[in-house]
Amino acid sequence: MVDSPVDQKLLEFIVKSVVSNPDAVQVERKVDEMGVLLSLKVDPNDMAQIIGRQGSMAKALRTILKVAGAKNKARVNLKIEEPAGSSRENREAEKMADGIVDDLKI
Repeated sequence: MVDSPVDQKLLEFIVKSVVSNPDAVQVERKVDEMGVLLSLKVDPNDMAQIIGRQGSMAKALRTILKVAGAKNKARVNLKIEEPAGSSRENREAEKMADGIVDDLKI
């Protein structure tokens, strides 16, 4: 088994400390010419904790990862994967349905 890099371990540690279901946390690491991309997947019920109020938690995670990346001379970016069945998908579907219903009323 390949030992995971410091930025990936750091992200996993922080996220698992915050969420209700730490066993569902998955972090994938990809490196290309643009830098390092960490893709984070969590349980749909934990998305609110990861995003935070007005995105504050997500912003803080990205800041921490950029500092860790700068220390290792790497550009680190975080992508938070939207889980299937999340409330955001439901809200977007509701908005679309409301728009269609409004169009039918005219």
